[in-house]
Amino acid sequence: MINRVILMGRLVADPELKTTTSGISVTSFRIAVDRSYVKAGAERQADFFDIVAWRSSAEFVCRNFSKGSLIAVDGQLQSRQYQTKDGQNRTAIEVVADNVSFTGERRDNSGTYGGGYSQAPRANAYGGSQIAPEPAPQPAAYSAGSADDFQVMPLDDDLPF
Repeated sequence: MINRVILMGRLVADPELKTTTSGISVTSFRIAVDRSYVKAGAERQADFFDIVAWRSSAEFVCRNFSKGSLIAVDGQLQSRQYQTKDGQNRTAIEVVADNVSFTGERRDNSGTYGGGYSQAPRANAYGGSQIAPEPAPQPAAYSAGSADDFQVMPLDDDLPF
């Protein structure tokens, strides 16, 4: 069976770090994810997802992200039952984050976001962090070569494939 969720969206509020009675860090936050299609004449729609991060991932989120930040989340979808104060049974469906990472977007000192590749550390559920890899270099354009760089293949020759 497979239960894997990968989302990229913007935080709708500042995340708040909490601690359980046993001293484990946890944060719950919501992200808005734009839908990939727009009906003609309509505004773009977004879906909202509740995310829960534990331990070092929770601390990483609260330290590095705020309302409006673009965030990538990799985790599992879970449901849980609870009872409201007035005795009604409810079901909550949320993503429990295994990995949380930057998306390449950086916030400058003015508080605005800009594009670009980020080489920021990425926290995972096991407390480690990783550095994002360097982007691959672009191959040289063939327009820089000349016709002498190629051989003419005879048409009557057997091709090896």
